[in-house]
Amino acid sequence: MSELEQDRYWMSQALIYADKAEQQNEIPVGAVIVKDNKLIAAGWNQSICNHDPSAHAEMQAIRQAGQVLKNYRLVDCTLYVTLEPCPMCAGLLVHSRLSRVVFGAKDAKTGAAGSIMNIVRDPKLNHQLDVTDGVLADECAQKLSAFFRRRRKEIKEAKKKQKAAQG
Repeated sequence: MSELEQDRYWMSQALIYADKAEQQNEIPVGAVIVKDNKLIAAGWNQSICNHDPSAHAEMQAIRQAGQVLKNYRLVDCTLYVTLEPCPMCAGLLVHSRLSRVVFGAKDAKTGAAGSIMNIVRDPKLNHQLDVTDGVLADECAQKLSAFFRRRRKEIKEAKKKQKAAQG
């Protein structure tokens, strides 16, 4: 199996975890961590339900991987995540010493793996990751777009109902 085929396979697994986030009405971002082509950890966004701004998919997966490996360093591991990491998560990737990050959709607002900044490749830091972007990008982006489209519709409907109840 080629690296691209492996990347697509593992990103498809991350998309399954993004679905778990959406089932909890969270922003649908999922992540998996792989070592020696084996899944060792997974996570999905849980910030809203946990009342925790740090409960991003990457954070959840990295915490789990540390426990599985019994190490706070995730050397020779790859993180697959459906959305480009934010600055908080990008810093975490550097500190955890992941070897590689593979992401699907770019994030033009908070992307810190190349879109608005590149924390994971910053030569001033003591570790840099290999980065592969755009793996199953359309599927990842469509999942996010559909979620936000649905949320905007729900908010609009709720405001409409509230206005009707007041009038």
